[in-house]
Amino acid sequence: MLTFSQATLEAMDEEMTRDERVFVMGEDIARQGGIFGQFKGLPNKFGKERVIDTPISETAIVGAAVGAALAGMRPVADMHFADFMGVCMDEIYNQMAKIHYMFGGQKTMPMVLRAPDGLINQAAAQHSQSIEAWFQHVPGLKVVIPSNPADAKGLLKAAIRDDNPVIYFEHKALFSMKGDVPEEEYITPIGKAKVVKEGIDLTLISYSNTMHLAAQAAEKLEKDGISVELIDLRTISPIDKETILNSVAKTSRLAIAHEAVKQGGVGGEIAAIVAEEGLDYLDAPIVRIGAPFTPIPFARPLEQAYRVTSDKIYKAIKQIF
Repeated sequence: MLTFSQATLEAMDEEMTRDERVFVMGEDIARQGGIFGQFKGLPNKFGKERVIDTPISETAIVGAAVGAALAGMRPVADMHFADFMGVCMDEIYNQMAKIHYMFGGQKTMPMVLRAPDGLINQAAAQHSQSIEAWFQHVPGLKVVIPSNPADAKGLLKAAIRDDNPVIYFEHKALFSMKGDVPEEEYITPIGKAKVVKEGIDLTLISYSNTMHLAAQAAEKLEKDGISVELIDLRTISPIDKETILNSVAKTSRLAIAHEAVKQGGVGGEIAAIVAEEGLDYLDAPIVRIGAPFTPIPFARPLEQAYRVTSDKIYKAIKQIF
């Protein structure tokens, strides 16, 4: 049993031990061990040449990581909060995402951006966002987003070993979550969704922290006699279309839930895939559950109204039965 934070720490430790080219850089990770404890102890074991505290400059952090990856290293860059990725968007979508293509495949870009995202209590509009859909839209990036400690470790190890740039979203509310993590060496494959629970009446797809809300909603639906097939995407780019379409072919109904704003979200892409490639499977309209189109409020009552909840997922799905 490990927390999500401990699982990612194990992944970093194992990969830095396995490959001396792996190093980590970011704000307060050597001095403080990261604000969620996800780098605690690494400076003592690997030294401050491989666990590097940086200035408060996301542009410098990502720019240095891009340069290091081009020089043959395998950097892991910590963004502190995912919201701050807006500061260094040019380095992300014009440099790290495109260099392999623009250099005609002569150079690889083996780097990971770790990005803590998502709602925690009263972190307000600039420290609570789920921005994964921005990066799903950028060719050249892989985007992973685990929901539990086992996948957190397996996906981080896979991301570090990948020769492509990977953005690794880790929900802040999950860092303290405990779960079983295999003791043996393992990798969670990037681009492969997981069928968490099989069912025959509805396919319910989610990822990250909302997976746990979806599971609660599925449990309530089961009591109403609705058999739910629950799918954890784990990776949103590339999307595992095969698992999604096979499930919808079986259940004939689809719902997608995520914490991010509904408009332009990952749910819209999944809905489009099914509409284009599996429309004949459907016996009811596709349901999307996401946050309203507004900045995240600070006030507790407004924040609660903004949140996606298991009850909101349940009520939205009940409308198609």
